Amino acid sequence: MDRVERAMTNIHPTAVVEPGARIAASARIGPYCVVGSKVQLGEDVELVAHVVVAGRTSIGDGTRIFPFASIGHQPQDLKYKGEDSSLLIGKRNIIREHVTMNPGTAGGGMATRIGDDCLFAASAHVAHDCQVGNNVIMTNNATLGGHVTLGDYVILSGLSAVHQFVRVGPHAFVGGMTGVERDVIPYGMVMGDRARLVGLNIVGLQRRGFSRDDIQALRSAYDMLFEQDKGTLAERVATVAERFAGVGPVRDIVEFVRADNSRGLVQPKSGNGG
Repeated sequence: MDRVERAMTNIHPTAVVEPGARIAASARIGPYCVVGSKVQLGEDVELVAHVVVAGRTSIGDGTRIFPFASIGHQPQDLKYKGEDSSLLIGKRNIIREHVTMNPGTAGGGMATRIGDDCLFAASAHVAHDCQVGNNVIMTNNATLGGHVTLGDYVILSGLSAVHQFVRVGPHAFVGGMTGVERDVIPYGMVMGDRARLVGLNIVGLQRRGFSRDDIQALRSAYDMLFEQDKGTLAERVATVAERFAGVGPVRDIVEFVRADNSRGLVQPKSGNGG
């Protein structure tokens, strides 16, 4: 029995799988699913029921997708002209009901990418050309505009929204019903109707095993960067980079702030932007 024949034993008779789709032998396709001709499903992928996967979409091993998710249909971008772009989804992701994910566009590198071990809760949306890291959690109705970058271990709480082209650094936490219009530093915590920086994601760092010394260094660096009025932000960043040169998490923040960006940084309410 070849690969296709073996895979067919895991496809519900009501499902529609277009010719050309590449389905791993252990993948399972439930009732009333639709799988397009350019789709690839890895080992142990499960489409529970009523899932639609379209376009040039690749789904990594062990990912589960729940009813009424729409994965890989053309971007919601009026500049999209039918280019054969991709949606690349990693391994062991959980994609819950009514989640929508769109492929890339010619203006954004032609690919939307999702890492491994992420959770996308009901009605979350990942727009075209987004780059999502590993172990990300997007809770109910969290929304990404186009070209957003999320680092590893980012958490977006319910009903939050991230503006197009914004970067959210690794281990950052975004509170519920928060609109994020500017970049969020790694390890930062932001919340409010329009996001403001309210401190560091200390609970997340402790849960992930960061050392006490690293957390204390992050606290001190944060205070120097955002709670003091001495000099400009660039000058404070230079001071922090020198003082904490051997501390990896602080270096992450320094490199993030120094990187080219078009959106600026989310600041505390007092806003010592410099």
